[in-house]
Amino acid sequence: MIMFLWNLLLAIIWAIAVGSLTLPSLMAGLVLGYLSLFFCRRVLGESNYFGKVPQVLRFIIFYIRQVILSNLRVAYDIVTPTHYMRPGVVAVPLDAKTDMEITLFANLMTLTPGTLSLDLSEDRTILYVHTMYIDNNDFVLTRRLIKEGLERRVLEVLR
Repeated sequence: MIMFLWNLLLAIIWAIAVGSLTLPSLMAGLVLGYLSLFFCRRVLGESNYFGKVPQVLRFIIFYIRQVILSNLRVAYDIVTPTHYMRPGVVAVPLDAKTDMEITLFANLMTLTPGTLSLDLSEDRTILYVHTMYIDNNDFVLTRRLIKEGLERRVLEVLR
């Protein structure tokens, strides 16, 4: 967390030095600050920040891709005369344990078109997800795709 604050401070200093406190100058400052801290990490001490930043960027790219693909699938189903929807509710056993992990996973699942988080079991080990597309009525495959896709990546970023 300390490295992130240092990076943020360096980005703000960069934007002020350039004389343009805009989003592009802040982004450039974040990149330059990250590189500066990365090359100075032996002096500043090791931190997991340098491993988390690439993980977060990969997760953002993965999630944006999932949202786009889900939007295209739902849109295709809407504009074609044949409906390919096979809706159902899937019980997904959770590896997420903390409130933040469960909440982030459930909310990101809901934000993805075609899926909706419905409920969490009393013991907080199962999340019930409504999905519009259960291919070949294979609930096990759908459950596995959710766990190995979004949940695994959310937990990688948070842990």
